[in-house]
Amino acid sequence: MRLLIIEDDRESADYLVKAFREVGHVAELAGDGEEGLSLADGGDYDVLVIDRMLPKRDGLSVIGSLRDKGNRTPVLILSALGQVDDRIKGLRAGGDDYLPKPYSFAELLARVEVLSRRQGGREETVYRVGDLELDRLSHRVARGEEELTLQPREFRLLEYLMKHAGQVVTRTMLLENVWDYHFDPQTNVIDVHISRLRSKIDKGFERPLLHTIRGAGYMIRDGVR
Repeated sequence: MRLLIIEDDRESADYLVKAFREVGHVAELAGDGEEGLSLADGGDYDVLVIDRMLPKRDGLSVIGSLRDKGNRTPVLILSALGQVDDRIKGLRAGGDDYLPKPYSFAELLARVEVLSRRQGGREETVYRVGDLELDRLSHRVARGEEELTLQPREFRLLEYLMKHAGQVVTRTMLLENVWDYHFDPQTNVIDVHISRLRSKIDKGFERPLLHTIRGAGYMIRDGVR
């Protein structure tokens, strides 16, 4: 998932960003309501996690503005205000879920994943290309009858490639969506991981699935065209 966290408490925000990234998601951060609204307006996010009490513009105002503009990205509201009336106000403002503070990250993660799956009902949990299969929930990867062991970053890389199977995936797309870099680190990190991934999913099999598209990027597809 690609998440935007709008939270002004820096310690809490950094904790959330780190926790989401550790379980394989891309998380970005905004420290106030105005910055959050600007990022949410211009970004392609699966879920927004918004603190209710924010500087410059409160969370309910941010949500209301997004909904007025037709932005239907699912929103989970975090707030120290946990009374029934507070929750009702949050949901009526356009929030999809409301989680009072303090909360456990496990519950937050579960709620965010439910919101992501609910959005349009399009998010698949299992990707298949030829005889290669990746299960996003169990983190299982197999090719044919052989189960493959991938490191977390390799799994994220393969997941993104398979999500865009048959399409050219550029280096910039991989940097932003797999490494969460919004700049070119001027390293060969992508080449190294692509090489490792190729050796695991293609080596020893009759036909390759991971292809380098010269001058453009990479593609997962079944068969050579």
